[in-house]
Amino acid sequence: MRTLTVDLAERSYPIHIGTDLLRQSQLFTPHIVGRKVAIVTNTTVAPLYLQALREALHSYELTEIILPDGESYKNWETLQLIFDALLRDKHDRKTTLIALGGGVIGDMTGFAAACYQRGVNFIQVPTTLLSQVDSSVGGKTGINHPLGKNMVGAFYQPQAVVIDTATLHTLPSRELSAGLAEVIKYGFICDEPFLVWLEENIELIRQLDNPTLMETIERSCAAKAKVVSADERESGVRATLNLGHTFGHAIETEQGYGVWLHGEAVSAGTVMALEMSKQLGWLTLAQRDRGIKLLVQAGLPVVPPQSMTADTFLTHMAVDKKNIDGHIRLVLLRDLGDSVVTAEYPADLLHDTLTADYATIASSI
Repeated sequence: MRTLTVDLAERSYPIHIGTDLLRQSQLFTPHIVGRKVAIVTNTTVAPLYLQALREALHSYELTEIILPDGESYKNWETLQLIFDALLRDKHDRKTTLIALGGGVIGDMTGFAAACYQRGVNFIQVPTTLLSQVDSSVGGKTGINHPLGKNMVGAFYQPQAVVIDTATLHTLPSRELSAGLAEVIKYGFICDEPFLVWLEENIELIRQLDNPTLMETIERSCAAKAKVVSADERESGVRATLNLGHTFGHAIETEQGYGVWLHGEAVSAGTVMALEMSKQLGWLTLAQRDRGIKLLVQAGLPVVPPQSMTADTFLTHMAVDKKNIDGHIRLVLLRDLGDSVVTAEYPADLLHDTLTADYATIASSI
């Protein structure tokens, strides 16, 4: 097992990474203050991993909350099911919520923990690659709104993150690839040597080679932890973690939550960011193509939906948490491994980015 720390002074917490950690009660008990624990999971994960966690926590009074699976359920109605169960079983301020699942479960459980009796402890147990390398770390919690993804939520840090790499062996290949979009992001924004390493090891990752998976998750979490420790509430450098997300969230919102997986939309959005960075003269054609090639090797889509027009993109991009005073701020690359958040770009250049022929670009690589 490897352990990292998210350094937030008195609110610092560990990230444990290893195999078969779900059964190790000693990883959980230091972060549980009362006798009651509520495990929040979904209909897909519960049959696979709920029993192992149940056995590890057998000495506590357990409430098991099994939600429907999918991004389309990341809403107020589903969130209310968590509160219904907590109130029914008389959970108090010393209760601990445990999120057992992917990013949707982690985001909703964290938001519920932030709200229930004005704040209770919670622990992240992410079971998808995307949630292990990104959403479980950093305290972003929330739900979707029909007009914008993740627009309702709170910054609320977990007490611990327990990452069991064994859960990736039941993950569909499409979901694994979606997680790789967030992994590759770290190389693009702040760690070019990691990008080189990923290019050399992408096939081993997709084959679920455990030492390579461990290295992938550890390096990704280390990058995320460093950024979160420096900028917890996204007032500065943390916004660079949203590379591809402004374009990607527009795709998710327009297509319908869950039609494109989050990582798939981020991948297509990252290609758009690469193209715009090239048009600005910051990236060379070879660098743009190098980035697109790696996303393709990860099994990710690199062409946005053909049905989306520039106006469609702009409508959704206008509803983005990075925007200030009506200006659309984008994460772009001054170089591979060097990112910037900016609204300083020509409007016609953004239009050219939104209307570029990405199918032709992809076929030429």
